[in-house]
Amino acid sequence: MFRGIHNVNLDAKGRLAIPSRYRQRLFDDAQKHLIVTIDTEENCLLLYPQPIWEKIEQKISRLPSFNQATRRIQRLLIGHATEMEMDTNGRVLLPTPLREYASLNKHVVLIGQGNKFELWDQAQWNTRRDTWLKEKSADMSNLPDEMNDLTL
Repeated sequence: MFRGIHNVNLDAKGRLAIPSRYRQRLFDDAQKHLIVTIDTEENCLLLYPQPIWEKIEQKISRLPSFNQATRRIQRLLIGHATEMEMDTNGRVLLPTPLREYASLNKHVVLIGQGNKFELWDQAQWNTRRDTWLKEKSADMSNLPDEMNDLTL
């Protein structure tokens, strides 16, 4: 389970050091292999341990390719999915096209989302987070029914 927010830096080559608290788990559970792809709704990247991504990819691949919406998702998520291997220092090299898509500069934010991480440019993350926090009257009609039973 990946939780929390981590401010990290990309080096000049575009390498990201995975926080040490997650490295051993990724070594053990994913044999150091991660998949990075784009988020189709935001300018950020999604990082998955390879075994988790493979299950998601199978589900996406089974969607009907003649449906315009599902074909879009297949093209974007699977088409941008790139395998990365952690080096012995827990670093991964992010592909240039994906770094450009997410406008990643030196200062980035890695956000645990349970089975994956989101990777944001720090300034973009701060802007989006502040916008979401200011949205006082969020449209509650679009929430899934499962949210009715959630207590925090």
